[in-house]
Amino acid sequence: MNEHAPQHHRPNRLRGRRRGVAATVTAVAAAVVAGVLVPVAATAAPRPDAVQQRLDALVQKDGAPAALATVKGRDGRARTYTAGVGDAATRAKVPVDGQVRIGSDTKSFTAVVVLQLVAEGKVGLDASVDTYLPGLVRGDGIDGRNVTVRRLLQHTSGLPDYMNPAGVLADPARYAEPRELLDAALTKKAHFAPGAQWEYSNTNYLLAGMIVQKVTGRPIGEEITKRVVDRIGLRHTYFPVPGDMTIREAHPKGYQRAADGSLRDYTELDPSWGWAAGAMISTNTDVTRFYDALLGGRLLPAAQLAQMRTTVPAEELGAGVRYGLGLVSRPLSCGGLSWGHGGAIPGYENAGGTTDDGRSVNITVTAFPGNDDTVAHLDQAVDEALCR
Repeated sequence: MNEHAPQHHRPNRLRGRRRGVAATVTAVAAAVVAGVLVPVAATAAPRPDAVQQRLDALVQKDGAPAALATVKGRDGRARTYTAGVGDAATRAKVPVDGQVRIGSDTKSFTAVVVLQLVAEGKVGLDASVDTYLPGLVRGDGIDGRNVTVRRLLQHTSGLPDYMNPAGVLADPARYAEPRELLDAALTKKAHFAPGAQWEYSNTNYLLAGMIVQKVTGRPIGEEITKRVVDRIGLRHTYFPVPGDMTIREAHPKGYQRAADGSLRDYTELDPSWGWAAGAMISTNTDVTRFYDALLGGRLLPAAQLAQMRTTVPAEELGAGVRYGLGLVSRPLSCGGLSWGHGGAIPGYENAGGTTDDGRSVNITVTAFPGNDDTVAHLDQAVDEALCR
């Protein structure tokens, strides 16, 4: 909601994460992974190391009030890190592995549920949106009969983004219904013909969530909880119920840094405008466990996981970056790829990655939109943590 989520498309961060809840304020619009998962106990790092130094720099040089990270190395041990303060006013400590809003990492959870329904024969990847939501998706150059479920999950639909970053920042407590958000998108013209190119749009995952609800008859949050969160034991991860503006467990406060350098507290907001594209709350450790489980084949059958990992170029997210079905691949400086997503939402921005051999990292800063260099520095920190 980006997990960049609005514009930096990190995945826009709500536009995925990158430039995410859309790129500052455009960053708020484009900024809004068989078996049993065995939890790995997280232990505090005994002394400053390269990861700690990176987090310290995100606070001292990039101006983030706090930075938090979980890193699981080649030895299989998870280590947690913190830097800065959890409350800019009281200077309270940063809760170790505190809960944060994860923005567009929500898209990966939504994509997993859709692909589980594909495996169950209830959804067809190459079926049209109209198959499940007949007559709903119509507009200037927009026709749900020509947009497939795959195109939604892959961001190749051409559908315009529904995000209104200025409105979100001005009234973060406002509740929005999914249909209201869709109607806002349908007032705009299609950006291109389905399949013609790649472009991050939160509208794709809004529709994916609506399809899940139509097919299952249950709220998307309940389906994510049953099919993903409870299945792999993510004890600190949840999809907020309507009207819940809080973060339930210990957490650092989240801020937006204004042009004059002051901080505005966005810790409490109504994430309904992020919904299936960016509403979820988790911890860095739970996020790494999710992607470990996903890539390890504990959430999807092999055929659907292979579809999820089939990617197209998404260079606007960075050199060599590719996008699958709710899953991003990124080249590592030490060779190979990391897989994940990332996200951003007013107050929080996160980046991470998981490798096929089990290394994982997720890092969160508590200011978004923030310093324009922060995205690059987060990516560098993730790469260094995975390559050390």
